[in-house]
Amino acid sequence: MNLPSDGPDRAETEPSPAPEPEADLALSGARLAVFGPALAALTGLDAAELLAVLQHHDEPFAKRLAAATLLSLLGDPRFRAFEPDLVDIPGGPTTIGLAAARVKEVTEAWAHAGVERDWIAKEVPAHRVELAPYRIGRYPVTNAEYLQFVRACPQAERPSAWPHGTFPWAAANHPVYTVAPASADAYAAWVAAETGRPIRLPTEAEWEHAATGGDGRAFPWGERWDPERANTAELGPLCATPVGLYPTGRSPFGVWDLAGNVEEYVAEDYRPYPGGELISDDLTEIHGVSYRIARGGSFARHGDLARCQRRHGWYPSIWYAMGFRLAESR
Repeated sequence: MNLPSDGPDRAETEPSPAPEPEADLALSGARLAVFGPALAALTGLDAAELLAVLQHHDEPFAKRLAAATLLSLLGDPRFRAFEPDLVDIPGGPTTIGLAAARVKEVTEAWAHAGVERDWIAKEVPAHRVELAPYRIGRYPVTNAEYLQFVRACPQAERPSAWPHGTFPWAAANHPVYTVAPASADAYAAWVAAETGRPIRLPTEAEWEHAATGGDGRAFPWGERWDPERANTAELGPLCATPVGLYPTGRSPFGVWDLAGNVEEYVAEDYRPYPGGELISDDLTEIHGVSYRIARGGSFARHGDLARCQRRHGWYPSIWYAMGFRLAESR
């Protein structure tokens, strides 16, 4: 079965041109072939030692993943109840969006992933925004953090990614995903109530500014796409991974996982940027004109969705891994 490009399940419409699943699975398998030995070699290290391996950019992928997996089972010290790890982002003017003259260039660069012009046209025009100082989550919200919400609020939505509704202990430090926008809002409101702090989801402009550092770069690390720096469909492992697994994928502000792993809801629904055109596409056919914007791409998507400017949204499909991260007004 092909992974779909940025649209609904292609089995319902037309075949997706990429990626070839055999090639993707072969790449994923090659990267994970040494996972078992790496896991065995790291057994016995304490949490601080495992965290050092996880965050060291020179360590091979399988070793970093093994360290993160052990941390998940031991208890990851990065995540504490009601102590969200937020990064300070300075305020001021910033540019978000894409210049209209670049739509054709970006569309053609990602044609192999089935990208269509209208999907990129949502990013137009590039425009200046004045931001107040704020904080944003260093990582997406994890399963372990979301579990506290479920325990405190029995009515809370359980992610469909949790098998049979049970907590995935081996994935405690993976980002929570496959939740509705309302659940992301409810989680943020719950944390705000428990902490007495102005916790919320980030705005689109805040999310993009945290990803680009304000210089308009295409990816959190720079202009060139590099599949080694993010968990996307190009290299696998075709499932969610522990947060913070890609140290060379951090943004200029030191924010992790803004490209790949899971898509992230922001606080706003889709609307054209000032001076932009209203785009009707597959998302508006499903949701109507208004739908919650998601950013950053995921493990099941190609690198085009990991672009800092890319505006996307949720489809009712297992291929759409929707998570979120927190923000805070300062």
